[in-house]
Amino acid sequence: MASAASSAELHQLQGRLEALEGRVFGASAGKDASGSARKIGDGLGKVQVTLNNIASKRERVKILFKKIEDIIKYLDPQYIDRMAIPDAMKLQFILAEEQSIMAQAALLEQVSSLQPYLDSAHIKAAPDHAAKLQRLSQIHIQQQDQSEAVTENVRLLLDDYNTMTLLLSKQFVQWDELLTKLEAAKQVKPAPE
Repeated sequence: MASAASSAELHQLQGRLEALEGRVFGASAGKDASGSARKIGDGLGKVQVTLNNIASKRERVKILFKKIEDIIKYLDPQYIDRMAIPDAMKLQFILAEEQSIMAQAALLEQVSSLQPYLDSAHIKAAPDHAAKLQRLSQIHIQQQDQSEAVTENVRLLLDDYNTMTLLLSKQFVQWDELLTKLEAAKQVKPAPE
């Protein structure tokens, strides 16, 4: 059974490789000078042999190939953390944050204890009330608009009232001045003899 699965995976991989070769070399360009189909795997194998031959002749390249694992290790972002921060220091960091960690754990326990309330029928029924809430929101907006209109009407009426009161006050002042002049004129007239 495992062999059949491996065989199927191998056939699938081979199919993918052939599709890749078709894309790279094209359908008609995939033949070499002798007319046989080119294979990417064969080309990569030749490149590997050539690189190994070059590397075996050059001492510096040999050393570099031996150090590839070290280079990969150095490129790992966690390498600096492992080197710079020993385990004892990490333990000190954790112990320094103990209070915060405990507080977070308590909050998580509180959230998990309140989970039944979040799963309650009232919360689950909230989407059903969304349409009602939408209608109420529209009514509220309409009432706000009406309230603003009434406020504007009251402001206009107060302006008219203030203008009328000012005009009446001026009229009363004029009448009072006229009455005062008439009374003063009546008192100034000589008495008949």
